[in-house]
Amino acid sequence: MKNNTHWTWQGHSIACQSLKTAPGGLPPIVFVHGFGANLGHWRKNIPVLGKHHPVHALDLLGFGGSAKPGGVAYTFETWGAQVADFTREVVGAPAILVGNSIGAIVALQAAVYSPEQVAGVVMINCSLRLLHDRKRQTLPWLRRTSTPLLQRILSVPTFGRFFFERVRRPASVRRILKQAYVREEAVTDELIDLLCKPAYDPGAAEVFLSFINYSGGPLAEDLLPQVRCPVLILWGEQDPWEPIALGRKLADYPCVRKFVAIQRAGHCPQDEAPEEVNEQILEWVQMID
Repeated sequence: MKNNTHWTWQGHSIACQSLKTAPGGLPPIVFVHGFGANLGHWRKNIPVLGKHHPVHALDLLGFGGSAKPGGVAYTFETWGAQVADFTREVVGAPAILVGNSIGAIVALQAAVYSPEQVAGVVMINCSLRLLHDRKRQTLPWLRRTSTPLLQRILSVPTFGRFFFERVRRPASVRRILKQAYVREEAVTDELIDLLCKPAYDPGAAEVFLSFINYSGGPLAEDLLPQVRCPVLILWGEQDPWEPIALGRKLADYPCVRKFVAIQRAGHCPQDEAPEEVNEQILEWVQMID
């Protein structure tokens, strides 16, 4: 039975979904979305994996149907604590955390915070955070110098809101997705709608601009050496934002058991190639049981 509900975390309303039709005894799966997305981005994965495992998904604080309060640090430490608490309080058993993009780093942070609550982590096109303060020096000169300037401009409320007003429009979201996706047929009106609606909630602009100016915090390279559970990495081969050649280097960490390239997929293979992603997750979870 699918259950859409809200969970209260640190006084904030968090949107979440549970699907509990699978027989008991199998590890639950928790889906963690990427930047600007929400639990609806897993709509092609939840029903399939839910036939085999108890499945849960949640909207990170600041995204989707979750609260978007001001004065909150929208960081991986905040979201990692949220997911760790969700696994403890709502799921109630050690879970497999599946995260896309920044959601993969959130999953790793939760695994570091609460190793007893995390049975495994699946990283899908993990954010490499190439604009991080410690990585920026490796970028071409123009990008290295223009990014801090853009961040300063967007930190001015007038300019920041003007920028967000245009980014959240359906035409802009469609254009961005067509850059990130290889299979353009996956960029549907349904997808545009589920991503755009939360961007018009009160507080959405502040969340967006807060993260745009976030250049610190942990990298995957910082967290992977601390992770005790097994890790699977899935990567869309044609991701224009997170190059697979750099992603493969994450497979060198001892906790990573397997790295799989997903053909004809970009930044969100769980939405572009859901059949292959679902199959890879199910097979891997059986291997680590």
